Amino acid sequence: METIDTITIDYQHYLTASEIAAIEHEASIMETREAAGIEALKVVQNHRGWVSDDSLYAISDLLAMPVAQLEGVATFYNLIYRQAVGEHVIHLCDSIACHLTDMNGVLEAIKQHLQIDYGQTTQDGKFTLLSNACLGGCDKAPVMMIGSMHYEQLTPDRAVEILQQLANQELPS
Repeated sequence: METIDTITIDYQHYLTASEIAAIEHEASIMETREAAGIEALKVVQNHRGWVSDDSLYAISDLLAMPVAQLEGVATFYNLIYRQAVGEHVIHLCDSIACHLTDMNGVLEAIKQHLQIDYGQTTQDGKFTLLSNACLGGCDKAPVMMIGSMHYEQLTPDRAVEILQQLANQELPS
């Protein structure tokens, strides 16, 4: 039986030239190659949308670090996706501040509008809904993050409006 550390994938045949160049750049400015692990994961995710097992093995080969160590980094950070996600990943803050300001109403509106629950992706592949322990907007709760955009002081109606704009490829304000 193979373990995670016995599988190898030759990065030169799996990663693209631009992925390799970006990862090598990150490794060149770090004290050790292993220190570039999180940045390498982000590079691959930016190119592919998520980090597959094969991507993890290839990054491990490129950085000459144990796969299990890289997997630990990947699973620690909630913004590294280890399974396929939708085009737009919705991170809904579930901190106490958000709970006190009707995060549950926002959540129910999103779930009803998209017909998905936490951890699921819409059938059209547009949206994935995830919870997030804290998005750092407690004074403007409830908050959600989609891509690099933070949406604050949400109401159920405003959350659905943002999702409709994204579905139609309009830039929400």
